[in-house]
Amino acid sequence: MTVREINFDGLVGPSHNYAGLSLGNLASARNAGAVSHPRAAALQGLEKMRANIRLGLTQGLFLPQWRPDGAWLAMLGTDVGGAEPHIRAAAMSASSMWAANAATVSPAADTIDGRTHLTVANLVTMPHRSHEWPQTLRQLQLAFSARDAFEVHPPVPAPFGDEGAANHMRLCENHGAPGVEVFVYGQSGGPFPARQHVEASKAVARLHGLDPARTLFVQQSDEAIAAGAFHNDVVAVANEHVLFAHELAFADRDSFYAALRAALPCVEIIEVPAALVSLSDAIRSYLFNAQLVTLPDGGGMALVLPSEAQAIPAVWNWLEKLVAGNGPIRRLVPVDVRQSMANGGGPACLRLRVVADPADIDPRFLLDEAKLDEIARIVGAYWPEDIAPADLGDTRLIARIEQSWLTLVDHLQLSGDLIP
Repeated sequence: MTVREINFDGLVGPSHNYAGLSLGNLASARNAGAVSHPRAAALQGLEKMRANIRLGLTQGLFLPQWRPDGAWLAMLGTDVGGAEPHIRAAAMSASSMWAANAATVSPAADTIDGRTHLTVANLVTMPHRSHEWPQTLRQLQLAFSARDAFEVHPPVPAPFGDEGAANHMRLCENHGAPGVEVFVYGQSGGPFPARQHVEASKAVARLHGLDPARTLFVQQSDEAIAAGAFHNDVVAVANEHVLFAHELAFADRDSFYAALRAALPCVEIIEVPAALVSLSDAIRSYLFNAQLVTLPDGGGMALVLPSEAQAIPAVWNWLEKLVAGNGPIRRLVPVDVRQSMANGGGPACLRLRVVADPADIDPRFLLDEAKLDEIARIVGAYWPEDIAPADLGDTRLIARIEQSWLTLVDHLQLSGDLIP
């Protein structure tokens, strides 16, 4: 068995739009009402996946969801034609592209039964995301259907909000070794809601059969949430033995760091001081909403981060000094995901990390460059070029969105499994 980390990226769907639905997500609010570019957004995401493959990483794909979500609208007693604009926008949301919110994943090395466990996130704190989980669950059940290798769990029940891997980190000596799993939760209060409930995190840990001695529950700082860090992955990211975090990410960082060092003595904590990079600059640049990955050629770790980080001198200067040193992070890989960034999701938001043997995964969800070329051709031919929020009720646009999705799933031979 060859266990490795696989990054599953969500493909930006043809209904990608800027309706400003996510309270606490500053970029989403700032760009509400702007014209989106679904075709460009999807192509940007595909190029990020291609860049990962060229780094030597294993790359997977999650498909966009069927939009508009007529089943959800029917539960509300309406349909896409009769729905109020804010309800229609929620039914048309393409936010499932942020695969970091698809599920929480515990690799086989950490679980009591020796299987990789995935619990689909319920996303109940935001209406536009709360109806994603049934389609997400279906894709997870297909991709990870090998029952001897995987256990896929339905979501934690409401009212305990669970937003998946965006609030979960795993640290270990190497990806195949037993790890320490860190669940980060928020407390209500301040101008923006806390989205990850501690009871949801505890439930996931129990469902996955984790060792309590190697499981940490850590509170995100109120200051970070108030500044716009709606998920932990906006202020911290981990990979193998490295934790890369902002000084103000956690409510009690000293206690957290002490517990982490006790559970994993080899851990290396790289903390960005608030005096050199403000919380505001860190969030604006999405410095931490990056993929911290181990390069397969023995070249250390790379930080795949949004190109916006280059535009903020305090951020980029600090990063250049970091990689010039003798630490584990040796390479910076800026990527253009501007369309996703404008709606509040950087490179880390777009991917779900799964440590597993690729041979155990449905090959329809794994990528190579040839398959990327084919998907890019479909996106270029079918995805709408522009969408303004006022267009979301246009029947011609809706028909095009539906045809785009059908063409893609048919090409990937998933029509029989995913068509609603």
